[in-house]
Amino acid sequence: MARSDITVDLGAIRRNARTLLRALGGAELWAVVKADGYGHGAVDVGGAALGAGATALCVATVQEGLTLRRALGAVRVLVLGPASSREIAEARDAALELVIADGEVPEGVRVHVKLDTGMARWGLTELPALSREVVGVMSHFASADCDAAFTELQVERFRSATEAFSHLTRHIANSAGALRYPSAAFDAARCGIALYGASPFGADPAEDGLEPALRWDSQLAQVRLLQPGESTGYGRRFVAERPTWIGIVPVGYADGFRRGLTGTEVRVAGEPRRVVGTVSMDAFAVELDRQLPVGTPVTLLGHGVMAEAHARTAGTIGYELVTGIRSGPDRARRFVVDS
Repeated sequence: MARSDITVDLGAIRRNARTLLRALGGAELWAVVKADGYGHGAVDVGGAALGAGATALCVATVQEGLTLRRALGAVRVLVLGPASSREIAEARDAALELVIADGEVPEGVRVHVKLDTGMARWGLTELPALSREVVGVMSHFASADCDAAFTELQVERFRSATEAFSHLTRHIANSAGALRYPSAAFDAARCGIALYGASPFGADPAEDGLEPALRWDSQLAQVRLLQPGESTGYGRRFVAERPTWIGIVPVGYADGFRRGLTGTEVRVAGEPRRVVGTVSMDAFAVELDRQLPVGTPVTLLGHGVMAEAHARTAGTIGYELVTGIRSGPDRARRFVVDS
């Protein structure tokens, strides 16, 4: 039996894609499926997004792009990260598109030149003379989730710098940009986290019409009664003040349930229960209100358990949590086509 099960609702992926397309008002949706589709499965998610109207897939590395090419055939794939000389040759052979941020445009491969408008990570300070290999110009938002003034400034910087290149595909918006800034739509938007139904703003995804696509389930592997003064877990961080039932869930930080999630809530038999004590490498404890049988279902994500709430407890973002969930021989991942 798997210690936990990961279920990805591809129907939710398609509905989220359509929500983003409506927000974009005619601009193309390019689905970002790097990091194995934010932990959801890049090939399956990519196929679902394309089926719902996305026109390209975006990845971080050439190797990720090659995986999509082998699995999905002749789809448009854009590699967002830097590539070595060997990887450029591989991209050329596989008809992948590359992002160039250093001004050196390789021959024989479709290229998007990246302009830095305020992110100060990858990108040129000004656009060079563009060769025939260049099919797009792009930039990236630094704070579309939290700083409207700076985001609008980036939009205007990008618009001004690319006016002479309106015959090329222009793209700057991410998920937050697509949902909040109509002026940022241009020709296409590269959307990741919203496609998976998580909020780029750390809020309830339903506020933007998004549906979480991932559900992560486990079960109680042990149930025990702590007497007053007894503790559970490393460091004795939880000490019972009264007779207290606790359940042990066979999932821990090695599986992606982070050590900082002590204090968050999961659902046990459909009811919210608090995670107590130290999260171990392969187990954590929940406080119960009564004795429950071993095998009682525990929902770690989905069905009312939101990545955004976990992220607030752990002092991080939902992106980091969902990309950190690991599937494997003892953590099965399955896909639901419609729900």
